[in-house]
Amino acid sequence: MKCETSLFPGLRLIVFAALVSFSPLYAQTGERESRRLDLSLWFAGATGEENSNSFSEAQILSAGAFVARTVSGELGSGWRRGSLEYGFDIVPLVLQVSPKRLYGRGLYPIVLRWNSAVQSRHIAPYIELGGGGLQTSSNFPAGNTSRFNFMVRGGGGIELFRGAHHSMDLACRWWHISNANLGVRNPEFNGIQFGFGYHWFK
Repeated sequence: MKCETSLFPGLRLIVFAALVSFSPLYAQTGERESRRLDLSLWFAGATGEENSNSFSEAQILSAGAFVARTVSGELGSGWRRGSLEYGFDIVPLVLQVSPKRLYGRGLYPIVLRWNSAVQSRHIAPYIELGGGGLQTSSNFPAGNTSRFNFMVRGGGGIELFRGAHHSMDLACRWWHISNANLGVRNPEFNGIQFGFGYHWFK
C-alpha cells in the first residue's frame, strides 16, 4: 500500500533533534523518583488515511484522562535504563471532523509505558504501547458495517518536568483503528497522532 510520506522527513528531523538534545545525564535523584501514581489530562489530534492512500484524508480530535502506576523500579543499564508504568486511558471525546463528522468514546484498558531514566535537565523521553476499543455514533470508517472498533497505538514522546509532582507531555504515536472483522467489511484508519498532556504525580 502506498501512502504520502511528506510528513515523515519532518518527523525524522524532530526525533533526531530530540535525541541529540538528550545528553547522557543519568540522574540518580530527580523528578521520576517521586512518581508512583500518574494522573493526566490530555488532548490529541490525528491525521491519516481510511479509504485512500492520503494521510490528509481524515482528521480526528480526541481528549481524555490517563491513570497509571509505576510497576517496577529502574531496570537495565546505560541508555536502556528506565522503569515500567502500567495504566489505562479513558477517552470520553473522539470527534472526527473530516471526511465525515461523527462522535465517539473509547477506553484503553492496557497502556504500557517505558519511562527512560536518561534525563537532560528536566526533560526525559518515553515509549509506549496501548490497546483498547472505540464506540462511535455511526459506522466508522466510511464503508464499515460496525460502530465498534478496536484501537492500537504505539509511539513515544518527551516529558518536561515542572518540579517533583508535575510535568507536561508531548507525544507522537502511530494510531490504528479497525473492527478486526466484526463487520462484513473491515476498512481501517491508520494515521499519526500528536498529543499534549499535563501530569500530576502522587
